[in-house]
Amino acid sequence: MEITKDMLVGEIIRNKPESVDILLRFGLGCIGCPASQMESLEEASAVHGINLNELLRALNA
Repeated sequence: MEITKDMLVGEIIRNKPESVDILLRFGLGCIGCPASQMESLEEASAVHGINLNELLRALNA
């Protein structure tokens, strides 16, 4: 499954649980946060000042 910027953070975690380590490494600590069920990866990256393209590369590697 390819992860895209439009996917919800919670959806990514449910479908690819191994992504949690990558998300945490990039500074997305919202793994258990209610916002993860409503926030896209693009939105979460913007809020946390994370380079979206680098994060996507890591998640899809």
